[in-house]
Amino acid sequence: MPTDLYRSPVPAQLWERIRNEFHLPSLEQVQERLSAVHEDPEPMIRRLSRVFIGEGTYCPGYQFRPDMTLNPVVVALFERAMDLRIPHNYLALWMMVPSPTVQGRRPVDLRHAKDPAPLLAALGHVLADVAA
Repeated sequence: MPTDLYRSPVPAQLWERIRNEFHLPSLEQVQERLSAVHEDPEPMIRRLSRVFIGEGTYCPGYQFRPDMTLNPVVVALFERAMDLRIPHNYLALWMMVPSPTVQGRRPVDLRHAKDPAPLLAALGHVLADVAA
């Protein structure tokens, strides 16, 4: 992926792609849904990847399982991105763009993998490439 993508604003069409393919509910909508399913949703809410679009905060739907639990691979990627100081919006961009470090596939398509290590390593390469 060209590193200049991480030095520019995230393209607006990315949010539409996420919305169309995975849903992009507002943080408030997610809080309501989680409160209806879980007695104490706060621990899950703290582990959510959020994107900031205009004046709103949204949660990419690819991080949820059908039962409204969080996908552990996406949570691990989110935690690693925070360790690397990769902003949430750029994590979302990275998830949706084919990456040569994972054989040209989109990281989002590998979110159901049993072993998140290849994705975690690929995410680490983003920071190294941008810093270079």
